[in-house]
Amino acid sequence: MAQFDPRRQPMRLAPHCLTAVAAISVALIAGRAYQPAQAEEVPALSSDQMAAMEAKAFAAANAPAGLTAPEAVHVQIRPGETFEQAVMRTGVTREEASAVAATVANAFDLGDLRAGLKFETAIAKPRDGRGDARLIGLTMRTGPASQLTVSRSFDGALRLRSLEEKVTHETVVLKGDVERSLSSSAREMGATASIVRAASRLFATKFDMQRDIRASDEFTMVFDREITEGGRTVNVGDLMYAELRGVTFYRFQPAGAKEAQFFDANGKNLRSAMMRTPLQTFRRVSSGFGVRTHPISGYRKMHQGIDFAATTGTPVVAPADGVVVEARRWGGYGNWLRIRHNNGLESGYGHLSRYGSGIRAGQRVSQGQVVAFVGSTGASTGPHLHYELWRSGQRINPAGVRTQEGTELAGADLAAFRAEKARIDRIIASGGQKRPAVQQASADGLRPAQG
Repeated sequence: MAQFDPRRQPMRLAPHCLTAVAAISVALIAGRAYQPAQAEEVPALSSDQMAAMEAKAFAAANAPAGLTAPEAVHVQIRPGETFEQAVMRTGVTREEASAVAATVANAFDLGDLRAGLKFETAIAKPRDGRGDARLIGLTMRTGPASQLTVSRSFDGALRLRSLEEKVTHETVVLKGDVERSLSSSAREMGATASIVRAASRLFATKFDMQRDIRASDEFTMVFDREITEGGRTVNVGDLMYAELRGVTFYRFQPAGAKEAQFFDANGKNLRSAMMRTPLQTFRRVSSGFGVRTHPISGYRKMHQGIDFAATTGTPVVAPADGVVVEARRWGGYGNWLRIRHNNGLESGYGHLSRYGSGIRAGQRVSQGQVVAFVGSTGASTGPHLHYELWRSGQRINPAGVRTQEGTELAGADLAAFRAEKARIDRIIASGGQKRPAVQQASADGLRPAQG
């Protein structure tokens, strides 16, 4: 936390300038962007401009007379707590906390604040240890690219400011080679967790993500995002395109469809394909389908599934759309899950640590949805997933299953898809696109006050 004294008259900066700069000195925190109402607006500043103004303010400021240098005090609103009560926990008086809350309320409706909202204060305490602490500044992140600040002018009055960073909308084209793993390689290049998950679900319909993917395999991911001039990603759109080892996926929404789907370069719908494995990450296949010596009983017997050694808590996903048939305890299988799929197959999962949110008999699930988590319940020698497939009531080898993919687009849908494919191909060829973004009003823990 920078040190500054709003009571000392600066030598070279006008009072109103120093007050605005003092508001900037409190650290930034995360949230969602929206336009503050009634707050005094400060023109958008670049990161360099903000840093330069801070440096000048710090050079001209000292600790308030009789008080220690301001210290950063981080505050998080607790369940059932008001904003005023949260401010009081910094050590200031009720009267001062009430004044701060009234100032903030000029721009935001504090009545609907949710527990968990964070803000940061600058608090100075009496040097002799006697008396009340004094709030020098407060900053609340009202969005990824915006913040509200409260600071004191030289006469002790509270001032409310709103600062905005410039935001750019860009279509990102990530191209690279797999190193340790596809996930880690994509994340290091700037892909978010949601983009990596979406791409991995697509690739899992074509590849065994643990055994088929090798170092130096090439991949491409294309998606939209909004980014501040400081390099902070404030919003990420849907995955638009994904490619791995020459297999491509284009996002497209046919006329009349409820949601966008993914198609190959020829317009074939990939939505109904069966994923090769229900795990996107695992250490190894610890036991295949066939006769083996049972690790607990010691007898040779038929193993009617595939065991994937994985860490407890690893997400298990549905390999295709379907309906949950069973989610219960079942003997040596421990926590057991069975899903009936639309393609005539049924899948089973044993030794689970727990089920996914809302998973119960009769629940519909979609391909790639997390339905459970790896564990070691039942007759198990360690954390792993036992995975089975049935066809017509008979267990079959999951490694040998090949399912028919979706139908191809035709007519007007095919023409529209080809146009969208050409647009995406141009973006990839150009290395991406950038354009100014229009910030959307959204609340995260607070909402604009009604004027």
